Amino acid sequence: MKIILPYFITFPLLAAFLIALLSRKSKIAGELISNLFTFGLLISSWDLVKRVYLYKIIVYKIGGWLPPAGISLVADGFSVFMLLIVNLIAFLVMVYSIRYMQRYTDKWKFYSLFMLMLTGMNGIILSGDLFTIYVFLELASIAGYALVAFGIEPQDLEASFKYAIMGSLASIFILLGIGLLYSYTSTLNLADISWVLAEKPQGFLIGFVSVLFLAGFGLKAALVPFHAWLPDAHSCAPSPVSATLSGVFIKTLGIYALSRIFFNVLGVSGKVLFVFMILGILSMVIGALLAIAQNDIKRMFAYSSISQVGYIIFAFGLGTPLAILGGLFHLFNHAIFKPLLFLNAGSIEYSTGNRRLDKLGGLNSKLPFTGAMSLLGSMSISGIPPFGGFWSKLIIIIAAIQSGYIGMAAVAGLTSILTLAYYLKFQTFAFLGKIDEGCKEAKEVPLSMKFSMLILTAVCVFAGLMLLPEFRSFLQSAADVLVSGTAYKEAVFGMIQ
Repeated sequence: MKIILPYFITFPLLAAFLIALLSRKSKIAGELISNLFTFGLLISSWDLVKRVYLYKIIVYKIGGWLPPAGISLVADGFSVFMLLIVNLIAFLVMVYSIRYMQRYTDKWKFYSLFMLMLTGMNGIILSGDLFTIYVFLELASIAGYALVAFGIEPQDLEASFKYAIMGSLASIFILLGIGLLYSYTSTLNLADISWVLAEKPQGFLIGFVSVLFLAGFGLKAALVPFHAWLPDAHSCAPSPVSATLSGVFIKTLGIYALSRIFFNVLGVSGKVLFVFMILGILSMVIGALLAIAQNDIKRMFAYSSISQVGYIIFAFGLGTPLAILGGLFHLFNHAIFKPLLFLNAGSIEYSTGNRRLDKLGGLNSKLPFTGAMSLLGSMSISGIPPFGGFWSKLIIIIAAIQSGYIGMAAVAGLTSILTLAYYLKFQTFAFLGKIDEGCKEAKEVPLSMKFSMLILTAVCVFAGLMLLPEFRSFLQSAADVLVSGTAYKEAVFGMIQ
């Protein structure tokens, strides 16, 4: 049962090397290997969800060495929740890329780098060791820098350089925090750190480490005021990369790591939760205000990601079981509708050669399928019922009211109206009205690209069903891990014994 955990790391790593090795002899090796491996990882993720549902937590000891002396991989409700989302998006992005990436030379480099990035994300999610999280974070980040610059246009290289500088600064904060925490606890195992901190007084050092982690992982999550790198990086990258970066990358390297360390290892205090709420509100509002002023579709979506991440962090800052459930549900929804919208943007650019709203118009007559998928994705992210985005935002707002933060709840509701405004702008300028002269030769995208958008749209439409008792366990088990807080250490060591 436990042996399945290393496969989520070794398989995409193996795929990256196989693609580099075989692509010189076969032009389709990259597409074939990446699609087969990501589909296998998706099936394995679903299988692991069922196993964790039965056993609650699974711990794999690498080399047979017991933690904290040895490195361990840990799968609990929160881990498998993220793992399934990441590998679902990876598979759909790979299917979409079969035709989309034909415009680029040396496609195999894209597939190899993407599988390295997937290795890093899966590794972060399953790691039970703080330094191992850092190693996988660096692996995913370096692959991400290269993928942002994949088009090798001047603006792509500039965006990648800016992203690399900001990402390196984040890595320095995180590594310094790990070093200081190790000097205080003499261990790197997450559960063991939590155990040591429960028995030792937490003075100034732990507070300083918390600030370092908040800045480092906040940069990775693109929270305001750490967001400056995201609009350039996400808008300049190829659309499959943008979909992955906004859909799951910033959530894995930022939100997942941040919440895992603070909730399950360091423990959250009232001050930390209040900081989460403030950062969430700032990100929510500033991201929406900047998005509404954009003319470039992908840049609009990039600022929108900052705003939607704000909802998740705000919910975690409320700290109540209902708020955490709502935050995780919104994380799931955003991981679905934001890749869908970036793939829509890629389809528009693929068909018209343009993604500026002032150069588009009337595309519903030429791209009816893309237009329909785009409309449904826009309605979901805007919080229109009965789509999943409506229910997750509603839960967060109700949780804020129950906690007494009525003003912040009102801000969250008004921000959702702003979100609707700029997505209506997108729909009006791109798909409605008279068709632009430059779009008259546009044709609908190929079947493989339609497939990915259709699956994501179907999930958007039916995401609300996750709140029903029959399906809620997937979401609830992830929320229970965060709500249980530092009880994580007892769960891990209890499974080892």
